[in-house]
Order: sequence, then structure tokens, then C-alpha cells
Amino acid sequence: MNDKAYKDWEMKLQELEKHNDRLLKVFTKHLKTKSLKPKTIKTHTDNLEFFANDFLLRYEIIPIEKGFSKIGTFLGDYFIRKTSWSSKYTIQENIASFNKFYTFLNEIGEISDIELKEMKEMIRDEKADWIEEVESYWDSIEDDW
Repeated sequence: MNDKAYKDWEMKLQELEKHNDRLLKVFTKHLKTKSLKPKTIKTHTDNLEFFANDFLLRYEIIPIEKGFSKIGTFLGDYFIRKTSWSSKYTIQENIASFNKFYTFLNEIGEISDIELKEMKEMIRDEKADWIEEVESYWDSIEDDW
């Protein structure tokens, strides 16, 4: 990659990170209106920020509102291999965050009813596989010790 291409890539990355952060701030305000505990709100926003800025922007440079199609790759592989805190519980916690966030995006017109339905069906269909994958991953690590 030459210098100009790198600078263009870096600028696009920074713009999308700012975009994602603005959208997550709007989502945070929305969650506050739902009377959720501050810790719960922080968990959801931290989950989504990691997905958006550490996964989507590092692999394909996709804005978070278009990232719902990558949830399977994230939860079924990346999240398990790249974090030390992946577990059955954190997979389920992320699923809750995704459901809340993309439902919110649907309510404000950022994603369509069809996209939301497809995302929810994918989560329903793949959830057991992700949980099995995270459990077998950590079992294999323990076996190596």
C-alpha cells in the first residue's frame, strides 16, 4: 500500500469510527430512557463499540449499521479467539446488545424490517453453534495445560 492509499484508508477509518461513536451515543441516550441500570447500559455500549471499532473497522471497514450481516463471524469466531473474556454468558450478553441496538436502528429507520428479521433469524439459528464453539475452544485450552 502506498502512502496515499494508506492515508486514504486511515482517513476513512477515522471517519467511520467517529460515525460509529455518534450512533452509539444516540443509542446510549435511548437506553437511558428505558430505565436500564448504568452498568447494563455500559455493557451494551462496550459490546457494540468492540464489535464496531475493533472488528468491523479492522477487517472490512463497515459502518456499524451495516454490520449486522457480520455478527455470525464475530460471535462464532473472532470474539472467541481474540478475547480472554469470551464465554457462554458473554456470547448471550452480546446477542442481547445486538438485538437492542439493531431494533433501535430499525425504529429510527437506519435498517429495514427485513434486515432486522434476517438478523434475528440468523442469531436464533446460530446461537447454539456459537455457544458450543466457545465452550469447546476453552475446553481445548484447558486440555493443553
